[in-house]
Amino acid sequence: MRFYILLLFAVIATGNSAYSQSTLSGKVTDSKSQPLDGAHIHIGELHAISTPLGTYELHNIPNDQQRVVISYIGYTTLDTIIHFNGSTVRLNATLKPASTQLQEVVLSENTIVSKSVTNEQKLKAQILEKYSSGTLGDALKEIPGVYSLKTGNSIVKPVINGLHSSRVPVLVNNVRLEDQQWGTEHAPNLDINSAGKVSVIKGASALQYGGDAVGGLILVEPVSVLKDTLYGRSILSLNSNGRGGSFTSSLHKGAEKGWAWNAGGTFKYFGDREAPNYVLSNTGNREGNFSGDIKYIGDTYDLSANYSFYNATIGIASATHIGSTADLANAINSGTPYITNPFTYTIGAPKQEIQHHLGKLNFNTQLNPFSTLSLQYAFQLNRRKEFDIRRGDFKDQAALDLTLITNSLQANWKYEKDNNTLKSGISFSMQDNEASAETGIRPLIPNYTRQDVGAYAIAAHRFSNSFSAEAGLRYDFSHMDADKFYQKSRWTSLGYEGEFDNFIVADYGSQWLTNPKFTFHNISASLGIKKILSTNWELFANAGLAMRNPNPSELFSDGLHHSNGTIELGSLRTKKEESYKLSTTLVKHGNTFSFEVTPYANFISNFIFLKPTGAEYTIRGSFPVYNYVQADALLTGIDFHSDLYLGKHLKHSLNLAYVYGTNRDTDEPLIDMPPLNITNTIRYSFNDSHNSFAELRSEAVFTQTRYPDYNFYADVPQNGELVPVLVDVSTPPPGYHLLHFSTGTEFDLGKTKASVNLSVNNIFNTTYRDYLNRQRLYTDEAGRNFMLQIKLNY
Repeated sequence: MRFYILLLFAVIATGNSAYSQSTLSGKVTDSKSQPLDGAHIHIGELHAISTPLGTYELHNIPNDQQRVVISYIGYTTLDTIIHFNGSTVRLNATLKPASTQLQEVVLSENTIVSKSVTNEQKLKAQILEKYSSGTLGDALKEIPGVYSLKTGNSIVKPVINGLHSSRVPVLVNNVRLEDQQWGTEHAPNLDINSAGKVSVIKGASALQYGGDAVGGLILVEPVSVLKDTLYGRSILSLNSNGRGGSFTSSLHKGAEKGWAWNAGGTFKYFGDREAPNYVLSNTGNREGNFSGDIKYIGDTYDLSANYSFYNATIGIASATHIGSTADLANAINSGTPYITNPFTYTIGAPKQEIQHHLGKLNFNTQLNPFSTLSLQYAFQLNRRKEFDIRRGDFKDQAALDLTLITNSLQANWKYEKDNNTLKSGISFSMQDNEASAETGIRPLIPNYTRQDVGAYAIAAHRFSNSFSAEAGLRYDFSHMDADKFYQKSRWTSLGYEGEFDNFIVADYGSQWLTNPKFTFHNISASLGIKKILSTNWELFANAGLAMRNPNPSELFSDGLHHSNGTIELGSLRTKKEESYKLSTTLVKHGNTFSFEVTPYANFISNFIFLKPTGAEYTIRGSFPVYNYVQADALLTGIDFHSDLYLGKHLKHSLNLAYVYGTNRDTDEPLIDMPPLNITNTIRYSFNDSHNSFAELRSEAVFTQTRYPDYNFYADVPQNGELVPVLVDVSTPPPGYHLLHFSTGTEFDLGKTKASVNLSVNNIFNTTYRDYLNRQRLYTDEAGRNFMLQIKLNY
């Protein structure tokens, strides 16, 4: 610990000032080497125009990976990523004609609105690197309106405007991630270090990827380099809390034409996390990941192949698995963990073991100067094992063992000319889930097959230099065929007799073997507009209809969900959700002050949620019981972000988000809605050539005062009698305030650019519990964490 503190002050002392910036220069020519006068060069809000000789210079570029876009009317746009390190980078761009005939171009001083009405919120490269040893869910919290739903400290999934899991699809390299995402404790099975860009989008463009994005859509794109170059990156992160860290390394070969490839891997190793007052026993985790791709770029086409492998072992806090009903009630009501052991790197049961393979083939071709066609095939294999505390012959046998195989095909066509853009496509997928019988336990999720077919069309039009609109329509067909055993006593208690007798196919004494089949037809639609109000003001507005089918968990769950430490019960009566969402975003751009504010309202019919209903004792212990139920819901809220430059080197950023969720059937609050949270960040960039900085972040999460009362009574033995004791599973924990600090600097190490960053999370080692952590009933959150990060770019 003393070493980290001394290093912190040493890094601050070496940062003797400012804001190291880079310059981009070069020449823009056509395929005949003739200079292009008036080409536009963009890096974020920075902008330059080429001279009559085709030359250009763009100054004051922040050091790091930046997206460079060079465009010229009538030519194909160059879009690439370049790493800037404080020097001048030269990029000569040869643009290819996009049409055989150029029409007269009239230049205007007015800003011209783009045809796209989607307001994407993106994570910068430095944010992704900051969370190199963390998760995608951790990093996405940097975007206003995005929260995290946790199970402990290493299982984190994103929550957008109060919605998560199946309502927030994650697309990795244009492939929808199919990784048993129905579970509240099933984090996206991907390595954050394999991402070059992460975006959160809403609006009509989301229909291209599916019609069930009730909450939003997360796009994870790999690094793509068009410049003919070879570069690499390695990051070593060391953490005090968990006494471990991560190492990631990657190589990237770019090309404007010919062969290009990327390859990278990550290894993570952590022991038990520690709360301020005790060790969070059995909370270590391991990861070993790989991703790579190869691409050939021709004159009018490109062909690529991608593969990624995610492999993780995740410990589940021992305190979540309780011996008796009395212990369960006492652990929840007392606020003290039932089990605390000394620190260890050993991961025992309960735990998760996850492997995810993703392979993709993609072909893109230019059909004519105005249209393109993309064909894609993807294969995914997800293996999930969840281990409970078991004895005897089943001691080392998983209690849940699922293998999910998904094959998908899609074709997308795009036409773009003048003020019009048209997109359409079709998709098809086949999915097979197999629950291993070797567990010796009736599986929580049964064997099933699913077939999905979808088709969409999106049209965008620029009506004037300041106004554009976009509309989309999508149809989805889905059929699910399952084989599920039910205890006859459970079948009767759920009231299925007489209603679902047609599903019964065999009698196995105390159990029914059933064959439930479900077919869904869904229509989704969206309409959006973008209006430039003046030079610095923009307005976005979207109205959308989304439909989401119930997932296998919501239909079939029937038993102990080991990772959650809860008994979950689905319902065959579960209907599909229908969401009607309205949102508007007002954006102000400015050199010293800018902001973005998004109010929204989401009306959801048949909203599905888990409701605590009691406790049940099993041969493996006593656990809370949660039922999947439905109600009409209304979610309203607001997201806000602002940036204020307090001089040349000092910047203040503010994020604020609030969700107001209501069960319209009972006129009571919705369960598990994020409370108001406000984050303030002050960043000082020193005036030196090392890109040194110091940053202080304040994270304030308020107490959730709007929650339903789902407390229940459990019979607890006292003095030889069973006495009903109230178990408080509803009352949210108090709000909390955390301070975080980080600092860093860059320097040359031979021909390699190196950087060192040091951060301290939860500086004052504050004790708190997060309302959206499924383990808050049993344990506190992790305490103070020092992290040292060393990055090499070569």
